[in-house]
Amino acid sequence: MTTLDHAGPARPARGPSRWVALAWQLLGLVLILGVWWLLTDVLKLYPPYVFPGPKAVWTEISYGLWGSGPQDGKLLSAIGGSLRRMLTGYLIAVALGVLVGLLMGAWRPLRTTLGAYLTGIQSVPSIAFVPFAILFFGLNERAALAVVILEGFIPMALAVSGALLNVPPALRVAGRTLGANALGLTLRVLLPASLPNILTGLRTAWSFAWRALVGGELLIGGVASLGEQLEVGRNTANVALVLATIIIIGLIGGLFDALLRTFEGRVRRDYGLEVPQ
Repeated sequence: MTTLDHAGPARPARGPSRWVALAWQLLGLVLILGVWWLLTDVLKLYPPYVFPGPKAVWTEISYGLWGSGPQDGKLLSAIGGSLRRMLTGYLIAVALGVLVGLLMGAWRPLRTTLGAYLTGIQSVPSIAFVPFAILFFGLNERAALAVVILEGFIPMALAVSGALLNVPPALRVAGRTLGANALGLTLRVLLPASLPNILTGLRTAWSFAWRALVGGELLIGGVASLGEQLEVGRNTANVALVLATIIIIGLIGGLFDALLRTFEGRVRRDYGLEVPQ
């Protein structure tokens, strides 16, 4: 006879914990910094004015954020200016994207026409729209804001439209059976069921808009921005400033993406789409 195991149902295998993942990420960062330091400060394969080491880049960051030097405070004001433009354009893009996405999801002719156009426009690099924005709005802040809105609006609208189409038909039938009209069905059934996919669209829209902002700021001078700092570094042959600005752009983009990803993961776990780690 075989002995029955009364230990209960087997639990799903758990993936690596967040702390283990964080440890691996920190280890990778240390490895990158070590290789960078080895190539620039130890082996000196490149002159400092071509490829500066970590210390020179950190000096630019510290001067630009809180130190006293030629770039004293300029990076800090550039971060503030870029974030202000980004958040303004992103919020407008999300509002427009949700509205248009709802219309495309509800009306098939609009989805087959406008949806196809938006998909085609999305394949155009954001930097290609900057010259048109400058000619239309002038060489000012509105041109950069317009590019941010456009690049955030398109993925948001497509995400909302696609999310509504992916709602199981059974939920639509249940909503109509319970007497929901078109508006009630959208607000009380379709949107809540689409929330996980819409959050993915929010994260994608942020990524597109952030890249578009920096590209636009590169060509639109006269305003405190991270793009302007890249241009200043190029004009003055200050590679350390260019690398410092690139690092800050990556950190800000990664931070906001991580926040949105965390919120998205929590919602997906609440919906039963992911297993808690």
